[in-house]
Amino acid sequence: MYQTDPPRYPKEVLPTMYDLPSEDPEEPGLPDQFHLLQPRLLDETFRPSNYPNDKIFTVSDMNLYYDSQHPLWHKRPDWFAVLGVPNLYENKDLRLSYVIWQEEVNPFIVIELLSPGTEKEDLGQTLRDVTQPPSKWQVYEQILKIPYYAIFDRYKYQFRMFKLKRGSYAEINLPDSRFWIPEIELGLGVWQGIYQNHNSQQPWLRWYDGTGNWVLTPTEVQQQIATQERQRTAQERQRAEQEKHQKERLIAQLRAMGIEPDLD
Repeated sequence: MYQTDPPRYPKEVLPTMYDLPSEDPEEPGLPDQFHLLQPRLLDETFRPSNYPNDKIFTVSDMNLYYDSQHPLWHKRPDWFAVLGVPNLYENKDLRLSYVIWQEEVNPFIVIELLSPGTEKEDLGQTLRDVTQPPSKWQVYEQILKIPYYAIFDRYKYQFRMFKLKRGSYAEINLPDSRFWIPEIELGLGVWQGIYQNHNSQQPWLRWYDGTGNWVLTPTEVQQQIATQERQRTAQERQRAEQEKHQKERLIAQLRAMGIEPDLD
């Protein structure tokens, strides 16, 4: 009887993340300051309560390889999150890239930050020859079938959310620039404020919880703890002052009655 070799998994026959380049020298230069800070804020506030921290992977500006037949084809989202995978590659190493055929888990949400040079590509308005790699929109919608795709244009103060429905992205109406995602018990919305000590207030994308409150960053948590500690110290000082004044009044009343109080 003719025997065939047992099938080998893609990880054994295709390039690993160590073989695939993490950066493309033909792509534009380094991100600007906003493209560095905004993903950091998303990272710091992305805390789904129904997933353990060690099963959440978030990253920005990392090559995402999506086609095992064309292993060098990749996209580089501004930010994306994957649920159900370890935050370290095989639980032991920082990732150099995200390789779909190795991880076997697609991103749950991807976020693109619009800039004049990337707008058409991010919105799926570019035309591609059949011999060229597909656009970001095609990869996210048709190949990876990512459930949620968010786009934020800080120049127009515009936040757009697309949800995969029957194989195509449908845009969701956002009257208050907020969108609740039940699968992760978090919402994504536009927050106006100061982040990382930058003096000017501007709109940022950040996550909010089931009560509608913005998820605090580690710095904000520390500031809140420090504020509560100052308030507690002030309350204790005020209570001690009140007790002191009350004691002094009682002593004065006793002496007025001709009684010398025992102060021991």
